[in-house]
Amino acid sequence: MQLSNRVQEMQFSPIRKFNPLAIAAEKAGKKVYHLNIGQPDIETPAAFMEAVRAYEPKVIAYAESGGIPQMQDAIIGYYKNIGVELERKNIIVTTGGSEALLFGFLSILNDGDQAMMAEPFYTNYNTFALEAGGTIAPITTKAEDGFAYAKKELLEKSLTPNTKVICCISPGNPTGNVLTLDDMRVICEFAKEHDLWVMADEVYREFVYDGRKLASFAQLPEYADRVIIVDSVSKRFSACGARIGAIICKNEELMASVMKMAQCRLCSSTIDQIGAAALYTVDDSYYKAVNEEYCRRRDTVHEALMKIPGAVCQKPGGAFYMTVKLPVDDAEDLLNFLLTEFDEDGETVMYAPAAGFYATKGIGKDEIRIAYVLKEEDLKKAAYLLGKGIEAYNKKLGK
Repeated sequence: MQLSNRVQEMQFSPIRKFNPLAIAAEKAGKKVYHLNIGQPDIETPAAFMEAVRAYEPKVIAYAESGGIPQMQDAIIGYYKNIGVELERKNIIVTTGGSEALLFGFLSILNDGDQAMMAEPFYTNYNTFALEAGGTIAPITTKAEDGFAYAKKELLEKSLTPNTKVICCISPGNPTGNVLTLDDMRVICEFAKEHDLWVMADEVYREFVYDGRKLASFAQLPEYADRVIIVDSVSKRFSACGARIGAIICKNEELMASVMKMAQCRLCSSTIDQIGAAALYTVDDSYYKAVNEEYCRRRDTVHEALMKIPGAVCQKPGGAFYMTVKLPVDDAEDLLNFLLTEFDEDGETVMYAPAAGFYATKGIGKDEIRIAYVLKEEDLKKAAYLLGKGIEAYNKKLGK
């Protein structure tokens, strides 16, 4: 018996595939500082569980395939606060942002089509595109340039006859790159010129620093017919396990296509939607406090990382990730060393090797993604251990 060619082309997640080594290290008594996964430690607002506890139906029934009205209305209210008018028909609630991305790709890609996006990018886009029969057409960016890509000349270089959509993550995972509203306009105008869709993954929208302003592709109504927004409560409200997201679009044909798949999978979790809708009742002080906390963590870990000789990383403008170029040839081999051979006083560190965040083979091997989701003191220690680990690793290799 054979497996499909499609599934055999898929990769394991570079974020999770070293977990067995980390588990073994911890069983052996080592403390591992986990910088590999974007699981926030900020407390989920109490409104979520309060709403769930207050929900006492006699039967936990299927929700509507597009989402419960409370959830859709909560999203409408949120977007109204950032100057965007939506109706329920513009929103389909999904099982996390991941399902929204998959539904988007399945709606617009045919076999052989390509999704253009800046690399490095969130690694699961490779899998989502493959599931829909497509591939990624990469826009290669550089750490030295802060991974900027909203430039017409860069977009032109990556355009192919099979390009169907431009995918944007802003603020970016894994780079922290932030698009301004002017950057978004450049991308949308390019998409209009070449008759492309724009898939805008904005799940980190609130996490922008240093005076940058929250921006959304939805704030450009003149391009609304081609813009697909992917959103989620996972990061915004530190509710990753709730698995509630949304696909948002004013193109009625696109939304009708998504609804076919939404009906096929019946519905997203009714109970989680009840809790997620309540999250949108938190006031602005919540967003402000979380933003300030992540900004401090970013500053702390960036300062510590820049003490490592040869490390390259411009301070990112948003999200809670940064991609760092290290003075090593193979970041995966280094991680293997850190988890199996290295420790200092019984402690070591874990990150996500960045090669798996690229579509172009052979690049990113000397880069890592870290998620600054730990307390500041832990981030300092993790960066220190990384520096010591690199020193020991290069010494082992005779460098």
